[in-house]
Amino acid sequence: MSAAYQTLATLYNALMTGIVLSLVTRRGADTAREFVFRHFRRQHHEKFLPGLKKLGLDGQPAAVACALYHYHSNALGGVKTEYWRETDRKAWVRYPPPRWIWRGTAACAVPHPVNEAMLHGWHGHNGVSLGNPRLGFVCTGMITTGAPGLEGYYHEYDRPLAPEERVRFVTDERMPQVDLAQQPRLDTSAWPQERLRRTYRSYAMEYVRTLMPTLMELLGTAEAEAEIGRAARLIGMQLHEETASALGIDADDAPAFARYMTALLAAQGEDVTCDIDGLRATVRQRGWRLMRGVGFAREEHVPAALRAWNELWIGAALAHDRFMPVTLAGDPGGEVTWTIG
Repeated sequence: MSAAYQTLATLYNALMTGIVLSLVTRRGADTAREFVFRHFRRQHHEKFLPGLKKLGLDGQPAAVACALYHYHSNALGGVKTEYWRETDRKAWVRYPPPRWIWRGTAACAVPHPVNEAMLHGWHGHNGVSLGNPRLGFVCTGMITTGAPGLEGYYHEYDRPLAPEERVRFVTDERMPQVDLAQQPRLDTSAWPQERLRRTYRSYAMEYVRTLMPTLMELLGTAEAEAEIGRAARLIGMQLHEETASALGIDADDAPAFARYMTALLAAQGEDVTCDIDGLRATVRQRGWRLMRGVGFAREEHVPAALRAWNELWIGAALAHDRFMPVTLAGDPGGEVTWTIG
């Protein structure tokens, strides 16, 4: 199952990046920036305070708690991170290259304001959520400007900050070098490897759970479905060879593709079965765990999100065998069925 967890995370990482790049090229940097801002602000509201408590950081000084939160939560998701506590009121966090969200060559195409939007959406709102108006984030470097990764520090000032002061950008400071062997470690000794791998997978899944409703609200149902679906199809095609190989799928028939889908859906936590009849196959999924509990603004967003997400599998199928039909039927609230071949 570990290969399937890794493979699913790879697909969803690429999907998030692909959607941002698609928005930049098709709708402009302003739309992409607004999407990134809303995406990370939504994640912040859903994850930050519960995450602080879960990680046992809610008793730390505000600046330290915030830096440690980003250090630990991202590390659990497979993102490279570093941390340094300068004082109780100033604590650094750094994300060295390669940046998880802008994988590979994608970093060359991300406009700087789009990258900044992530900090405005999340980091700059930490003080507000903590009820500490003096807390802000100072960014000292971003990969989109050629700096060696994203870095900065949380700082508790002597006065309340205006909204526009909650995130500042400077170029004359750098996070000191840290001894990686002395970095904080979460006590995961009691965690089985299966739990650690699921946590890694869930980190990427959360991006998909957030991007769907965020883009639906920003663009409207039809436009968001088209944008997500287009990017998903391209990602499915581009990464099928890599991901199928990772799962040990080497045949190019319908049963092999059904096994590919079933492995990834099972890794996602779906209740899924696969029935093979000669050169045809049927994959059945009961419910849609990926989107369980997600607060869509409108009822029509749910089936639109399902159709858009399905383009990931359509794209993969086109790369697997471009003449092989894959038909989706059903309701995400009940049973979803794919007929393959």
